[in-house]
Amino acid sequence: MSDLVKYDRKSDHIKSIPLLKRCLSYFKPYKGKIAIAVAAMLVVAAAEGGTAYIVQPAFDDGLNAKDMQAMMLIVLAMVGIFTAKAVGRYVQNFLMRYCALKVLEQLRNEMYDKMIFLPMKFFEREKVGDLMSRIIQDVVLIRSSLPAVVMMIREGFTMAALIGVVFYQDWYLAIWAVLVLPIAGFPIIFFGKKLRKLGRKNQVKLADISIFLQEVFSGIRVVKAFHTEKREGENFRRENGRLVKIAVKEVIYSELSSPVMDIVGAIGAGMVLLAGGMRVAEGAMTVGELLSFLTALGLLYAPVKKLNSANLDVQRALAGAERVFEILDSQKIVVEKDGTIPFTPPFNQLEFRDVTFAYEGCPTPALNNVNFTVRAGERVAIVGPSGAGKSTFVNLIPRFYEQQQGQILVNGRDIREYTLATLRRNIAMVSQDAFLFNLSVRDNIAYGQTDVQDDAVHAAARAAFAHDFILSLPEGYESVVGERGTKLSGGQKQRLTIARAILKNAPLLILDEATSALDSESERIVQQALENLMQQRTSIVIAHRLSTVLSADRILVMDGGSIVSQGRHEQLLGTCPLYSKLYDMQFNTDSKGDEPKTCPAPGGMV
Repeated sequence: MSDLVKYDRKSDHIKSIPLLKRCLSYFKPYKGKIAIAVAAMLVVAAAEGGTAYIVQPAFDDGLNAKDMQAMMLIVLAMVGIFTAKAVGRYVQNFLMRYCALKVLEQLRNEMYDKMIFLPMKFFEREKVGDLMSRIIQDVVLIRSSLPAVVMMIREGFTMAALIGVVFYQDWYLAIWAVLVLPIAGFPIIFFGKKLRKLGRKNQVKLADISIFLQEVFSGIRVVKAFHTEKREGENFRRENGRLVKIAVKEVIYSELSSPVMDIVGAIGAGMVLLAGGMRVAEGAMTVGELLSFLTALGLLYAPVKKLNSANLDVQRALAGAERVFEILDSQKIVVEKDGTIPFTPPFNQLEFRDVTFAYEGCPTPALNNVNFTVRAGERVAIVGPSGAGKSTFVNLIPRFYEQQQGQILVNGRDIREYTLATLRRNIAMVSQDAFLFNLSVRDNIAYGQTDVQDDAVHAAARAAFAHDFILSLPEGYESVVGERGTKLSGGQKQRLTIARAILKNAPLLILDEATSALDSESERIVQQALENLMQQRTSIVIAHRLSTVLSADRILVMDGGSIVSQGRHEQLLGTCPLYSKLYDMQFNTDSKGDEPKTCPAPGGMV
């Protein structure tokens, strides 16, 4: 179950203001640029009022009076007003967009920084596609929050300027004009709430599609192996159809808001036109004054519509903000707890004291009261049936997981006291899953290292028996290996991860079934590379094939989360029935038996 904090959907009217303030707080570093944008906004608002006001002298003092000199001045004034309006709008829009993009950058950085330091259990519980959607899609909505709010403020100032003009021109008609303005507030609130709700659903469905695509494309080999392309296509169309249904509802409410506002504006304009026509007929006002008033009124209803549009943008931004801050504000999901003491070599001893660990939701402990000591220079192998707790054992050492009971000590100190950076820097791991990044061969070998010389990279590759095949690649060490190393064979990928471990030069080495997924020829080469890697290092080796650990200083036999026996190969054959059974299963084809089973670890790790 997800640990993400969910905002209270039933109290939007309470949550909206704090949530909006939280969004706007990200714009504080750019307050200077925002101040300039607000000044430009005031210029635009004043220009709107000036546009309406200048209609009356254009008709009465210019056209009706046939005064060409006055007309020239009015034309120059109009050009000045529209120029000021255009420049002001450009400055405002540019600065608002710039600030929004910088906020988008900051939010994505914060989201990534929070996620990348979260513990492994978080990534086992949450779906990768959903996390990607929150960083890429949800954050985009927040960047529109300040521009939308500024637009609302700008249109509010514009409305104030235009209301001042209409009251200055004729207070009686102005009262008729503004009577319908309160009615315009109802569709703004109604459509805003609807789009906020639909915005949430839309973002969730976008995340669902991201999850679907990530799973299908990551497992494309399985899809093709089972020839399920059409079935997966149907599944995608179904998910995509649900997204479109939500989007259609958004379009309905978004587009319906505009004609509703038009109707409200038409009612107000009709009332003014009727009352104003009567006043012109009575001689109480001129045609120019009525046209100027109607122009101001037309300009007055335009900001009302823009207020509605800006409110819709704000509601969409809040819908995205809810999902973003669910990650940033979660009290249950916290970054890995770091220690305060740097670990400094040499490595002397690793000790497990009464260590018990269980995966969340699993009633059976993966490790149960484990006690064990590894001394410097030892090569220790761990064997046992599937589900015995072997991988869990080694994953506790670099603190990928935290045990519920007991202590793990390195050089006599609890590993939780060491800083994560120094602890993990002194542990090298080579696992069955030879993960490579979509980078060059050189960058993959030197991953995590700074200022590494090419000679050191080449030396590590030679020790891993990878140098020759690297040179045969089209661009040698600069060849990009593809996502997860798809351009390389399994043996080649594994040798690159071994070269990476050699270059890291950590005193403690952990091998987690590093050769179990390879064919015999690749295993032989990789085993030679591993021998080079284990030289002068303390090594803990999880082995599926017993032939790879027969020469270990000690062999631990695990079953059901406990160490049931330990010793050298010759000793265990005569004293440990489980070890003898495992040995017979691999070296005597007539032996049969069922392996004991325990609760599997998340992500396939046991």
